[in-house]
Amino acid sequence: MKVYELTELIKRRLEEDFSLVQVEGEISNYRPSSTGHVYFSLKDEKALISVVLFRSQASRLSFIPRDGQLVQLTGRVSVYPPRGNYQIICQTMIPAGEGNLLQILEDRKRRFDAEGLFEESRKMPLPFFPERIALVTSPTGAALRDMLQVLDRRQAAARIIILPAPVQGNGAAEIISRQIRRVNEYELADVIITGRGGGSLEDLLPFSEECVVRAIAESEIPVISGVGHEIDFSLADFAADYRAPTPSAAAEIVSARASEIKERICLYRSFLTEEMEKRLERLRLIIKPFSPEELERSFYIYLEPLLMKLDDEKERLTRALKERLEEQQHALALLKKDLEASSPLALLERGFTRVTDSRGNTVFNSNALAPGENVSLRFFKGRAEAEIKEIGK
Repeated sequence: MKVYELTELIKRRLEEDFSLVQVEGEISNYRPSSTGHVYFSLKDEKALISVVLFRSQASRLSFIPRDGQLVQLTGRVSVYPPRGNYQIICQTMIPAGEGNLLQILEDRKRRFDAEGLFEESRKMPLPFFPERIALVTSPTGAALRDMLQVLDRRQAAARIIILPAPVQGNGAAEIISRQIRRVNEYELADVIITGRGGGSLEDLLPFSEECVVRAIAESEIPVISGVGHEIDFSLADFAADYRAPTPSAAAEIVSARASEIKERICLYRSFLTEEMEKRLERLRLIIKPFSPEELERSFYIYLEPLLMKLDDEKERLTRALKERLEEQQHALALLKKDLEASSPLALLERGFTRVTDSRGNTVFNSNALAPGENVSLRFFKGRAEAEIKEIGK
């Protein structure tokens, strides 16, 4: 790992874990630069840390800092890679003892978070191409001019609804929340942008008031928070469906150039065309071996064993039926022979005669007859009538 890689890892970790801190200490080595930025150290009896106060924030200070002065500042911890030093990028600074605003905001943030107002699951997706855009901001501020310029350049066809509201001072939060609810009540827009330009923590306070946070969280229309600069924050940022680093960035998010849409469509078309060609090529490779001739050959390769098995089974069945038939014919011949042997006609054929009396009963004993009685004689061929002349033992 190189030195700059390690430094970048440390910088990223510090900026993630210490994105906003509040520190109290004594100013030391206070030195404004020719560019308007201010560099100094903040110390107490046990430690010292470097601080950078950029010109935009320095111009908003309500007092003139001096060495030895006890102050309370808010900012984020960062690393200056060329020197490998960690430092605080100061956002706001007040003389110590003028209040604990940051602590109030942190307590309020924890309470809102516990209520679920900042849950990601309740955030709505932004419309891709909104036709109506509501701007809740100061009608005289630079933020409004910047947003209108961006929207006019990127999405001139969109309808812009401006709902004026003060963005700092007493009563500003109530008006901002009222305007957000008005957009929802009358369904005035497809998306809402609320915000202002940069300022001190006190200037941005209306966008952290409870009424504004709840109005944003309860909005049924997606809300973009564009409050201050990228390093600024407000509780509205956490409640909004999307947080933009600046008002201009918020306007860019909801607007889209026609060329950008065309490029995206072309990109999707190219992707779909390429994907379909890949799938078609895979299908061609799969079906290539299966030409009509190949299919017919494969069919017969599969069918021939079945046909041979069918022929074998047919021969086996025919042979079994033939054997069974011969057995039955032989049994039938035996039965026929037995039947013929038991037939009275067989006896008659051997010269015997059947005698029946006048009542048609077969005569088995001569004692059943009387002289002069008529009897019937049944021969193998033909019959005759006779009269009994004499009875013998």
